[in-house]
Amino acid sequence: MSYSYEAYDSSGALQSGTIEAASREEATELLRIKKLFVSNIVEGSTKQRKRSKPRSGKRVSSKTIAVFARELAVLVSTGTPILDAIQSLKRQSRDENWVAVLTDVQHRLEEGDSLSAALDTHSRVFDSVFRSLVAAGESSGHLDSMLTRLAILTRKQAQIKANLSGAMVYPILLTCISIIVLGVMIGVVLPRFSGLFETLDTPLPPTTKLLMGVSDIMRSYWWGIIPAFVIGVGALVAWLRGESGSNLIGRLALRAPKIGLVYRQFSTARITRLMGVLLDAHVPMLDAINLTRESVNHQMYRAMLTNAEKSVTKGEPISSAFDRGGLIVPSVVEAVRNGEQSGRLADVLGTVSDYLDEENETVIRSISSIIEPVIMIVLGIFVGIVAVSMFLPLFDLTAAAGGGG
Repeated sequence: MSYSYEAYDSSGALQSGTIEAASREEATELLRIKKLFVSNIVEGSTKQRKRSKPRSGKRVSSKTIAVFARELAVLVSTGTPILDAIQSLKRQSRDENWVAVLTDVQHRLEEGDSLSAALDTHSRVFDSVFRSLVAAGESSGHLDSMLTRLAILTRKQAQIKANLSGAMVYPILLTCISIIVLGVMIGVVLPRFSGLFETLDTPLPPTTKLLMGVSDIMRSYWWGIIPAFVIGVGALVAWLRGESGSNLIGRLALRAPKIGLVYRQFSTARITRLMGVLLDAHVPMLDAINLTRESVNHQMYRAMLTNAEKSVTKGEPISSAFDRGGLIVPSVVEAVRNGEQSGRLADVLGTVSDYLDEENETVIRSISSIIEPVIMIVLGIFVGIVAVSMFLPLFDLTAAAGGGG
């Protein structure tokens, strides 16, 4: 018997085709062996409709996704049809990009697509874990409970991002103010002393000469320096967000004495939470590892999860792969080992991730409280150097005049 299917691979790309199997369950298992996670499967080889090419869609904030998952879970759990729920959520939104995404999802549902198939066309908005849990909920007939898990997961992820962003707002603001203050002092205040310094018949200190030279350059080439600075900062941010930049920062962070432990705790918490939710949703272990790997950006952690997949394929416990390389916190490795032995791995992973999230929140507050005075001290030092460099020649002149008198 032929079955037409739509499924996505470990990279999140949508695949479609037909497969021969005795039953729908057997067809789904055969596709899983091929590392394809089924989002929609129907009997017959001629029932496929012509579909538009999957679109990546515009990015939407993690907070929006978290609110969507929570509200959709509430509506579906109360018996609201999925199409009516999407329409209701679309009417509530004022974000044009988000409304466009929901409109497209609504149209695909009206055409007969499943929710997971409709979400597959917006892979940049809904990540592979989100889509896989929706597909698992649809295939198991428990979409409402799966959406509830998704609501908890996305809310946690949005909360972590908000905590990180909130902790860095004040330090970044202080850094920007510091740059502006130093620029004004060197580009505006210091030149006002240049005429006075030229009338002095005494040699200028080295720091004053250096700052005067920097001031002359800034005044002469400000039209090129400012755009170059803005472009440079933008390029740096883009590079850091890219794969090569994030991997380099990740490697440096792992090797740093104190920061390395913090980085491992954040990475471990993300991995354990994702795997815990997937396993709790009865996603097969290999599929859970693949989906978690696709949600991790750091190259070393992706390689670790690849080794974990190989270990599980050989019949070895996943804790053996986590124990190699020192990327996972040792206490977590031991907890995972105990969870495997007791058969409660999903519960253990969820508990571990909750504990690590609490620890990480405390660490964020501590780091933020340390960074702020450090920035103030550095700013004070630079402002002090500029002030002393401006007034030191005047002090020398006064001292010389007093000695001559």
